[in-house]
Amino acid sequence: MRILFATVAADGHFNPLTGIAVHLREAGHDVRWYTGRNYAAKLERLSIPHFPFDRAKEINGDNIADLFPERAHLRGPALIRFDFEQFFVSNVEKYFEDIREIDQTFPFDILFCDGAFMAARLVREALRKHVCAVGPGPVLATSKDVPPNFVGLKPATTAAGRVLHRVMGAAMDRMVLTRGTAIYNSVLATHGLARVKGSIYDEFYRAANVFFQSGVPGFEYARREVNPKFRFVGPLLPHGAATSGRFPYPQKLEANQRVILVSQGTIDNKDASKLIIPALEALRDSGALLIVATGHSHTEELRRSYPQDNIVIEDYVDFAAVLERADLFVCNGGYGSVLLSLS
Repeated sequence: MRILFATVAADGHFNPLTGIAVHLREAGHDVRWYTGRNYAAKLERLSIPHFPFDRAKEINGDNIADLFPERAHLRGPALIRFDFEQFFVSNVEKYFEDIREIDQTFPFDILFCDGAFMAARLVREALRKHVCAVGPGPVLATSKDVPPNFVGLKPATTAAGRVLHRVMGAAMDRMVLTRGTAIYNSVLATHGLARVKGSIYDEFYRAANVFFQSGVPGFEYARREVNPKFRFVGPLLPHGAATSGRFPYPQKLEANQRVILVSQGTIDNKDASKLIIPALEALRDSGALLIVATGHSHTEELRRSYPQDNIVIEDYVDFAAVLERADLFVCNGGYGSVLLSLS
């Protein structure tokens, strides 16, 4: 069977699908991958042929500041709206054009994509392919039982609270999603497909034939609504070949001392004073080995500020190589990182 994987060009969307891809390849299927050029080396290590973005623009943590310098000044709903439109919606038509061209030389049977790859409906309905989507992050599907996304609230426990959450959710959708939804609907209409009704958050879970959610039900708030396409499949962890598989200072890990891993993620990591610096200030005299992953942000500056022997500061740290020895993980709460640490 010919299987095409397609992911947004971001580690949190790419890495969780690598284990599935390698499993299918080892089972004898012809597996190939459509994503940004930044992932060519990882795919080579996985022995999976790569179709790089052609028309689609590659937006990732390394280039977003250069592509969109105005983003640094955005906060709250304005930042969420910008990211939704630029990261996910703006490339939908270009993703589809690229994949339609790939289908001419690699007529695939199934598309596996991450849940935020918003060309899924186009591939399923316009190309008539079977599409399996994978949710690598928290569930954003709307429900009467959960608060609006991105507001940091717990589910309401009273009828009045639930009404308030619905009003807040409608207001957030108008502020954040209106323009992006209009862009997405215009692309669908161009190809003769029905427009989205309701919140576009729910489109992530309806567009494919089936949606595989990383994690377990206990990791999410319960929802009364039943989506027959949706199923939890346990933690989807990166395949070892998708990461470096090693730590550059193994002798430090072998020493008899506590290990603390620190990460601010790969997106909101430009201001190290939000997490990395406070963690280093609090823990540098703890006697523990502090391993800091900067995501290629302020690495040399942090090394000059914290030259202690018990502090290792790297652009990238393979969490899988460190977490088995780590006693504490201080992080930004990234979904994949938390699942990996619990696993």
